[in-house]
Amino acid sequence: MERTELNTLGEFGLINRISSKFIATNPETIKGIGDDAAVIDVGDKYMLISTDMLMEGIHFDLSYTPLRHLGYKAVAVNISDIAAMNGIAKQITVSIGLSNRMSVEAIDELYEGIRFACESYNVDLVGGDTTASRSGLVISVTATGFVDKDKISYRNGAKPNDILCVTGDLAAAYFGLQILEREKQVFLANPNMQPELTDKEYLVGKLLKPEARTDIIHELHELDVVPTSMIDISDGLASELLHICSQSGVGAMVFEDKLPIEDITMLTATEFNLSPITAALNGGEDYQLLFTVKQADFDKIKNLSDVLPIGYITQNPEVELALKSGGKAEIKAQGWVHLNN
Repeated sequence: MERTELNTLGEFGLINRISSKFIATNPETIKGIGDDAAVIDVGDKYMLISTDMLMEGIHFDLSYTPLRHLGYKAVAVNISDIAAMNGIAKQITVSIGLSNRMSVEAIDELYEGIRFACESYNVDLVGGDTTASRSGLVISVTATGFVDKDKISYRNGAKPNDILCVTGDLAAAYFGLQILEREKQVFLANPNMQPELTDKEYLVGKLLKPEARTDIIHELHELDVVPTSMIDISDGLASELLHICSQSGVGAMVFEDKLPIEDITMLTATEFNLSPITAALNGGEDYQLLFTVKQADFDKIKNLSDVLPIGYITQNPEVELALKSGGKAEIKAQGWVHLNN
């Protein structure tokens, strides 16, 4: 039998391959695989369900990731998926795979972070599972939430002339990762060296303890604005924008000089001799929301401090970056490549 390597498909190719073999047959299943969360009809509202798995050595490194932060992040990234459907999370389940090197105190630390996230986002931990693991720590979180049927946002609703918005700065988490990896190598070379994180707390914090932008969802609800499309930025702006455009059958124009990048991110990009624009497009783990709104609705939200317009949706299928120099560049997705190891 012919063998096909996983990395020839990539993560999204694998997801498409799996989903193509399954057809939803229950009338309550409104949306299955292919968006930030599944959508289930439960009467007067839609229930949203999202699951994420974090694997030690792939998604986190315990040599520089505090367990309390890891617990918080594991919850936040799932809450972000519910927010990306314009919903509010209500419950989570947490399943963990544990190796024998984990102590009871270490597990207490992990769950302290989970508890803090539950309090912060007003969600309940309602179940889960525990099992042994031979490959280090594994955390799987499932989040459920709700959204009014007339307020749900999918990835496939963007229309030409819609305004493209993002809810905060980009690329900080990527450079937080670069800093921590650099300091790890310094430590391995000389265990007496102390990590040099002065003035880098913002970047490191963006990686280790990201926040789901549920605040923006509440503000949109208060202003009675429903995004025409929405997605959270976990794999990089380019990848997420291409999801919206391909599923909506549209293109986009993004302005380089409108991409929100903090000064400390710019300075650190110079330090690493890396392009901050490339990092913003492909870095990942920002967990900001990327969404589109009708022009009339943008007038309602333009004064929100964390809603930043970065471009607009086009009729033609090209997804392009308008450069400061006056030219244009095609936006391609690199993002996180999960299956090349």
